[in-house]
Amino acid sequence: QVQLVESGGGLVQAGGSLRLSCAASGITFNIYTMNWYRQAPGKQRELVASITTGDNAIYAESVKDRFTISRDNAKNMVYLQMNSLKVEDTAVYYCNAKFVRIGVDYWGQGTQVTVSS
Repeated sequence: QVQLVESGGGLVQAGGSLRLSCAASGITFNIYTMNWYRQAPGKQRELVASITTGDNAIYAESVKDRFTISRDNAKNMVYLQMNSLKVEDTAVYYCNAKFVRIGVDYWGQGTQVTVSS
């Protein structure tokens, strides 16, 4: 069955960095667009970054130039490097896989990122 497992979250001071990882299994990884979403308490889930099968990346304006999404198709992994973290980046971060052609959408369990001042 499909599994997306996030790791790398934790507590970090503002200005610091974290690297999130997502390990995918049960899907043909290289045909899926991979995404990172986040959800802060009391707020809607939002798209943070997306990377296509062709390695084209897009970012939410709030994280542009601070976060970098990447993928390793050989390892079925997607990463989110987060630099210059801000308190407002505090959220649960979710890995997501989409196969748009069929409308398939899979989610990981989330990993907590807490940025302290």
